[in-house]
Amino acid sequence: MIPTISTIPLIQVASGDHLSLQFYKFTGTQPGKKAYLQANLHGAEIVGNAVIHQLVEFLITLDDAQLFGEIWLVPVCNPISTNQRTHHFSTGRYNVYDGKDWNRIFWDYEKECNYLAAFAKSQIHLDPYEIRKNYLQLIQESFEKQLEKINAPSGVPLSEHYRSHLQSLCLDANYVIDVHSSSNQSLDYLYCFRSREASAKFFLLDYGILMNDMTEYDGDAFDEAFLKPWLALEDKLIELGKEIRFDVESWTLELGSGMQMNPESVEKGVRGIKNYLVQKGILKLPGFPLPETATQEVAFTPKNQIKKYYAPSGGMIQSRIQVGSSVKAGQRLYQILSFNKVGELPTLIDVCAEQGGLLFDVSTNHAVNQAEYVLSIMEVNSQ
Repeated sequence: MIPTISTIPLIQVASGDHLSLQFYKFTGTQPGKKAYLQANLHGAEIVGNAVIHQLVEFLITLDDAQLFGEIWLVPVCNPISTNQRTHHFSTGRYNVYDGKDWNRIFWDYEKECNYLAAFAKSQIHLDPYEIRKNYLQLIQESFEKQLEKINAPSGVPLSEHYRSHLQSLCLDANYVIDVHSSSNQSLDYLYCFRSREASAKFFLLDYGILMNDMTEYDGDAFDEAFLKPWLALEDKLIELGKEIRFDVESWTLELGSGMQMNPESVEKGVRGIKNYLVQKGILKLPGFPLPETATQEVAFTPKNQIKKYYAPSGGMIQSRIQVGSSVKAGQRLYQILSFNKVGELPTLIDVCAEQGGLLFDVSTNHAVNQAEYVLSIMEVNSQ
């Protein structure tokens, strides 16, 4: 199966050079659903590029009759951030021009859909397929108005220009998978939205952060901006006595650590995505879905139960427990070696856990200023 390869000019920089997006579109002989995958939205989080490369190489070996619908793959989806450097280190989490997080800039239709209740009422007697078709048309029409702003003489800021290109590729998708990694050092896990928990186990990852309440997120992240309008419509229909779960899902996979392509994280990502796409009826592969899917359990932690720890003093971190460790309340997490500059000997400051849980993310740098990030702990609950 040979993909269609498309290149989209993104922006022209001062030197006259262009930065572009390139995506690989695989289309099966049978009609079906659309899956959209992207990687490297944050500049230092490169692992997803290896995942996409391996998926491309794998899909090329398949017969197109094994694909039902379409799979779109977008590696290096943010060349602006990917190229940002400070000495040897990739930065690229924030737009250096305006300081915005590259994954907090996206257009959320739900925020401007003031007529959602009226629309839901008008669709109450239709089947889910027709409702999805009609709602998607509204989303796309509203998105076209965003493009009008871009093409106006006054133009728009870079973040709006960039996001329009990226979001235009996935508005009509059924499934969106955004591959990230920690900016620091981390376990492999995923972000899951409420009412989609049953599908999370298809990725065969052990841990997940559950976006359980729409008040916990504002819709500006890529996965949120895609799914939040559909969740809002589901809620309105439920209020009217019509319970529907649209065949629309959005995921962020967090695979390992920043500035690294950890082979184990890459393998987990590729394996889980294949398994997910088979479960969703897009791919037909021998041996899939994998037998372990039936017994896979995901330990979910609601987003509001993630506890981040910040340094109480400036100094050097030592004796920190390892990523993946289970901790108990009161257990020492790390020490800070503090050179206090008040005419006294250096001191050691113990920092202990306020609650039990799993240490899943730690800072890369062991030198911290006061109030800088050190680590995160999740309370885990199996689903």
